[in-house]
Amino acid sequence: MSQLSISNRGHLMPASPIRKLVPYAEAAKKRGIKVYHLNIGQPDIETPAMVLDAVRHFDFKVLEYSHSAGNESYRRKLVEYYHKVGIDIEYTQIIVTTGGSEAILFGFMACLDPGDEVIIPEPFYANYNGFAVAAGVNVVPITSYIENGFALPPISDIEKSITPKTKAIVICNPNNPTGYLYSRDEMETLKEIILKHNLYLFADEAYREFCYGGEHFSAMKLQGAEQNVVLMDTISKRYSCCGGRIGAFITRNKELLDAVMKFAQARLSPPGFAQIAGEAAIDLPDNYFDVTKAEYKSRRDLIVNRLNAMPHVFCPDPGGAFYAMARLPIDDADKFCQWLLEEFSYNNSTVMLAPATGFYGTVGLGKQEVRLAYVLNRNAINGAMDCLEKALEIYPGRTL
Repeated sequence: MSQLSISNRGHLMPASPIRKLVPYAEAAKKRGIKVYHLNIGQPDIETPAMVLDAVRHFDFKVLEYSHSAGNESYRRKLVEYYHKVGIDIEYTQIIVTTGGSEAILFGFMACLDPGDEVIIPEPFYANYNGFAVAAGVNVVPITSYIENGFALPPISDIEKSITPKTKAIVICNPNNPTGYLYSRDEMETLKEIILKHNLYLFADEAYREFCYGGEHFSAMKLQGAEQNVVLMDTISKRYSCCGGRIGAFITRNKELLDAVMKFAQARLSPPGFAQIAGEAAIDLPDNYFDVTKAEYKSRRDLIVNRLNAMPHVFCPDPGGAFYAMARLPIDDADKFCQWLLEEFSYNNSTVMLAPATGFYGTVGLGKQEVRLAYVLNRNAINGAMDCLEKALEIYPGRTL
């Protein structure tokens, strides 16, 4: 009898650099070790009570399917939100998705065929790789560098990577994992490239509200590129609703919307409770983001200062989001992050980081870099930095 096999796609699907070390963290906790989780963008800021109450008190008799594009009332509310941030769209140009993840997958499935290529500046959000594998799409990474804060690579680097199979460019702005905030000039440069080569621009703007070093310029504001631009969004980080799993696929390209709608119909509808939560979130007072943004900026300043005060550690100042990338004097980030959980503790505590190798598409890059999510309060961040500083002093694979 022949043995059952796993698909090639299943073998190619990459492990998450954010979650692959979870078993080691769980084992550390069972040994009584406190683990500071800086590995994942799960904020400790409470989900607004107004959002949770909207779900608790919603009056219905049947939890039914919504429209495949999402409840019309929610999509109309989203139009109000986008208008506030200077993006003018119609509710019919929005398809509500199961998290921003589904929006990305829908984009890949609707715009690219198996074997086509998508260009992504690296390091990039690791799950882009997973979605590309699921869609049979090849990721072509364009390297950005920690020395200049992970700025957009030169036009020449991008254009020389464009082939007849290239169909799209993906950016995350502000960026996960680097925190880099693309300037308007950089966005205009991308517009020139996509129009010249007839490409889609997928813009992941999940962290729009959290910009510290300048103003956010949305890809949806690129005049003349309306048919090329796709906005991929989510409520997860904006309102600390990561478990809600509600996102949005937005474009002014009617033909593309029609194609994506067929994928949306195949999964019937996005989550019902979370649409109620998302609709309520848009009615939060305008100063809600002032408070959360100030808190994240305070945490950013603390973690960057602590990191750069450590010998031979370098961390550029992130312009947005709530992540920082740091270069450490270590031999191998994957080994180091596992060692932190398996063999190290300081004051009965340790810190969990995300090795940067999983955020690069080019094999071999990121071996001395880690991503840190400043999603814990200042006391916890200080405790985590104390652990990291002590760990770097005694790590057997220290290089400097």
